[in-house]
Amino acid sequence: MSLIGKGQSLPFPSFATTAKTTPMSTTFQLDTATSRANPTPAPMKRLTVPAIQRRKFEGKTEQPLVMLTAYTARQAQLLDPHCDLLLVGDSLGQVIYGLPSSLQVTLDMMCAHGAAVVRGSYHSVVVVDMPFGTYEASPQQAFASASRIMAETGCAAVKLEGGVAMAEIIAFLTARGIPVMAHVGLTPQAVNALGGYGARGRSQQEHEKIIADGQAVQAAGAFAVVIEGVIEPIAIALTQSLEIPTIGIGASAQCDGQVLVTEDMLGMFERVPRFVKRYEEIAETISGAAAKYAEEVRARIFPGVEQTYQPK
Repeated sequence: MSLIGKGQSLPFPSFATTAKTTPMSTTFQLDTATSRANPTPAPMKRLTVPAIQRRKFEGKTEQPLVMLTAYTARQAQLLDPHCDLLLVGDSLGQVIYGLPSSLQVTLDMMCAHGAAVVRGSYHSVVVVDMPFGTYEASPQQAFASASRIMAETGCAAVKLEGGVAMAEIIAFLTARGIPVMAHVGLTPQAVNALGGYGARGRSQQEHEKIIADGQAVQAAGAFAVVIEGVIEPIAIALTQSLEIPTIGIGASAQCDGQVLVTEDMLGMFERVPRFVKRYEEIAETISGAAAKYAEEVRARIFPGVEQTYQPK
C-alpha cells in the first residue's frame, strides 16, 4: 500500500460480522503515518447493562451471553464484534505483567487498561475488575475506587468478588449509579483464604454458601454474577434460582453466559486449566514467526528490496 501523506487516513473495512445481518460494531481508519488501524464509530449502538439484564427473561436466556477478557485497544477491536461483554480482568496481573497472582494489581493498572479497551470497542459492555484491597474495607472506599474506574475508563460497570460479605457494598454502589457484576464460587482474590484454586462446592457447607452468596448479590442489586470453579449441579441450581444472568467459568453450559481469559483459549500459555478449551495455538504461531524472522535477519535476507527505500 502506498502512502498518501503523513497523518492521512484511509477507510479500512471491518474484518468480521456479527450474528445474522447485524451491522458491524466497529469500523477502522488506517492511519498511514503509523500503519495502525484505529476504531471509529459505526451504526451499531453499544449494548447497555439493562440490555444485558433483559437477556434473561422469566428465568431463561434464549441466547447465551458471550464474554471474554481484553486488556488492550487492539485486542478489544478484534473481540468486540463477537462479544456481548468485555471484561478487563485483574488477571492482567499474570497475563500482561507476569505477576504471581492478581493480588498485586493496582487501580492505576486497571484504569489504564480499562480505558484502552473502551477506546477499542463500540459494541460490548465493558466491565472492569476492582483490584484486591480497593473495595473491601468500606462502602465509601468501594465508591471512591469504583467512581475513579468509571470516570477514567468510560466503562459501563465494575466487577467485585464476594457474596454475602460484599452485599452491603454492592447495594451502596448500585444505589449511587454504579452497575456491579458480582463474582461467587472460586474467588481468586481470596486464594490464600481458600487454600488454592480447587473447585468449590464439594461439601454441603460450601454448596449452601455459594447459593446464599448468589442470592445475596442479586438482592443487593448486582446486574449479573460470575460463577467460577464450582461443581456443575451448583452452577445449574444457582442459575435456575436467580433472575439475573449468571456467567460461568468452570461452571456449566447451562449458565446464562460464559467467560474465558482470551489468552487461555488462544493457547498463549503452556498450562491449560481444566475449564478451558483451546481454540487456537497462537503461541506456536508467534514463536514460529519470530524464529523465521531471526533466521532471515542473521542470513541478511531481511530486509529485502521490498522493505527498503531505494534511490529514484
